[in-house]
Amino acid sequence: MGSNKTTFERIPLEIINQGQLRLIDELFAPEYVERTPQPGVAPTREGFKQWVTALRTAFPDIRYTIDDSIEAGDKFVLRLTASGTMRGEFAGMPATGKHATWTEIHILRVANEHVLEHWGLVQELGMMVQLGVIAAPGRVAVAV
Repeated sequence: MGSNKTTFERIPLEIINQGQLRLIDELFAPEYVERTPQPGVAPTREGFKQWVTALRTAFPDIRYTIDDSIEAGDKFVLRLTASGTMRGEFAGMPATGKHATWTEIHILRVANEHVLEHWGLVQELGMMVQLGVIAAPGRVAVAV
């Protein structure tokens, strides 16, 4: 497991945390396909570069930590915790100046130490409530 684990953990730790966009060309295949694209972002390697740039602009203090990483066949899975302060517009949401912490799960299909495809799931509701973009859902009393 060692080589792929070390290689693909570089995505959150070096590309996103440190802004080392040059690593995208090194780690992502030219034919890379984003299977959960953001609205208005091409599902390509260039689109991923644009998304990382927008994320780091909106959350200049963004920090990902790796909670779990699993390798199985041609798949590599990361469970991450992310946190940051929203200082700029992101995905159509205006900056709030608030800090949020959220979790994410990412699945990469890999070959020859390159990412070919990506699927991701982000705890967006919790993040948006913390950022003050949407109100917390109300609680319904439960009969006892």
